[in-house]
Amino acid sequence: MTAIFGKDGKTNDYRKRRGIVNINEILRKNLTELTADEQKIIVSELCRRFTIELAKQDKSGIYRLTQYTLAYHSNKMEGSTLTEDQTRCLFDDGILPASQDEYKVKDIEEAQGHFRMFHEVVHTYSEPLTQEQIKNYHFRLKQGVFEDWENGYVCGEYKSRTNAVSDIVTARPEEVEEQIELLLEWYQSQRVSIDVLAEFHARYEMIHPHQDGNGRTGRMIMFKECLCNGIIPVMITKERESVYKKELNYAQKNGDYSSLADVFRASQQGYYTDIAIYLTEMKRLKKY
Repeated sequence: MTAIFGKDGKTNDYRKRRGIVNINEILRKNLTELTADEQKIIVSELCRRFTIELAKQDKSGIYRLTQYTLAYHSNKMEGSTLTEDQTRCLFDDGILPASQDEYKVKDIEEAQGHFRMFHEVVHTYSEPLTQEQIKNYHFRLKQGVFEDWENGYVCGEYKSRTNAVSDIVTARPEEVEEQIELLLEWYQSQRVSIDVLAEFHARYEMIHPHQDGNGRTGRMIMFKECLCNGIIPVMITKERESVYKKELNYAQKNGDYSSLADVFRASQQGYYTDIAIYLTEMKRLKKY
């Protein structure tokens, strides 16, 4: 697996090259026009922005936008009733605006858990993907969800009961660890691309390793691996939920991941537009 980060977590050469490359010129290109090297340069700068904004608790840039949009869309696909504006307020201020509708405690807890999970990704995006890291992301997502605790779901561990998703047969609890290890061994032997990520995601979701939170953890892993490998991140939005779930199901049943990969490529575009706006602005204003 080829990543843009070395063992010390630093970029191999793209961060140095940023000083001699006009990133604004690159960001003027359409996503489909970007070379692999240009994607790596953009993602290196994006990761730098995430790290700085998180350290400074800056809630005006791309880190903030990514936090609340990822949380909103990923949780919405799992039944959350929070709106995007409510999710943004929860991240920005830790409170929710007054509403005539009742708020569900679980929706709030899972939004906050999603914030913690992405926070952890910013600290670990350069690290190789492992079973412990997968469990850690799940722990961050689920550690404060009372309903899961009441149901006996263990956060940060693999499932202890058989579960199901749609009409797919998932791994039995005793099979999960071995199947995840085999999946990771295959993945680490690949040159990571959108096509490889589509196959990984479909196989991961078919194992369905946790009692709950598999979709959100799986989509976050995909985002993290895009950062690690210098690929414009995939952000699946609520608007693409239907086609995403349809093609995910098809891929799992037929072992053909090409249509799912096409969904991922289309899902890169919206987020790339946000990246271009925010990174261009930061360069122009020279904020950091």
